[in-house]
Amino acid sequence: MTTGHIEMPDITRSDVGTILVSPWLVGTPQRQRDAVDSTIAEWRVAPWPPAFLSLNCFVSDDGTKVLNYAQWTDDDAHREFVRTYRPTLVRGIDEAVPGIERPGLVRYRLHSSVVAPEPRRGDLVAVFTYDTEDIEQARQLADAARGRITPELPPGLVAAHFHISVDGTRVLIYEEWADEAAVAGSTHHPETVAAGDLYRLHRSLTRYRA
Repeated sequence: MTTGHIEMPDITRSDVGTILVSPWLVGTPQRQRDAVDSTIAEWRVAPWPPAFLSLNCFVSDDGTKVLNYAQWTDDDAHREFVRTYRPTLVRGIDEAVPGIERPGLVRYRLHSSVVAPEPRRGDLVAVFTYDTEDIEQARQLADAARGRITPELPPGLVAAHFHISVDGTRVLIYEEWADEAAVAGSTHHPETVAAGDLYRLHRSLTRYRA
């Protein structure tokens, strides 16, 4: 495992069984940093279940949000952790940073990915979510979004990962970009990319594969 440096998540790692995404509304850049730092501090002393693979805490460019992207091997193990230990963990975070708003955790599966042929590092992440009625509509939306960037990825787009919630009511698109100029110049997004859609990894914890 690693706790001493920032490490972008391996979105396509083969041992991931479930992806847990939880946005937090914190209000200011300082509260972003404090919320993430307290989260990592609590996790460092928490008992890590064998099913836990990674926790990645992103901060939005508009200074108001934290996005927690976690990878586990299965949902049941995570639910047991929530039942037995999460209240203690959250209490420590809330004592350090009172007033965090948590709209709710969503469970996702990775539907598909597109990666640039030459591996590069993408430090800027664009995240978009869309509500859908069912799993079929979610698949159609994700496939249509993928179709807009293939067969050739837009300049500066390192990778795009398309997630569908377990209940089929949400699609999350996670794009890795080389820099701000590249994402600003992209034309495949149906809407304008705002600062609140752009994230940078602040802290992470990763369990390496044996």
